[in-house]
Amino acid sequence: MSGRIPAIACIGVIGRHNNPLHISLFPPEERAPLEFQFLLSSCLDIFEARLPHKTADQDFGLLQAVDERLAMYGWLTNTGVKFVIVVDMEGRPSNPLDNKGSTAIGLRDSDLKPAFRALQTAYIMLLRNPFYNPDEHSPVTANAEQRFGSTQITSRNFIKEVKRIGDAWAPGVVNI
Repeated sequence: MSGRIPAIACIGVIGRHNNPLHISLFPPEERAPLEFQFLLSSCLDIFEARLPHKTADQDFGLLQAVDERLAMYGWLTNTGVKFVIVVDMEGRPSNPLDNKGSTAIGLRDSDLKPAFRALQTAYIMLLRNPFYNPDEHSPVTANAEQRFGSTQITSRNFIKEVKRIGDAWAPGVVNI
């Protein structure tokens, strides 16, 4: 594991009714989509269990460590939408030009706050789009899939921004 730094493996946006709105994998060709769908679903109970004890802070921190390699972190918006970031602790090779050494780096809860803030900003920009209706992506809406085709977010700008966030994040980055 020497010479490698943590990287984002998956970003999931989960609706207020626990329906997946968007899932991005990093890098997509090396990840199994079904595995990460199950991982994202497995953290929903943790959100529910911690919800009564949360105050104004939206950062749920470490939700669960899946194994020695993958860890899941969560963030809850005011509208009940959940952001989940799965971090691969052996994510990508470190830059040999950095003088930070080649030892494994651990994560602090604060390391992911810039990524969550950037995700929240991207989601707010999506909501500000007059052509986006969040209720179209809710499974509670009667026959949503028949009327609208999908409960997934299909905005190219949002998807591109999520990809940018996933690619740009690294431990210690303060602004994304």
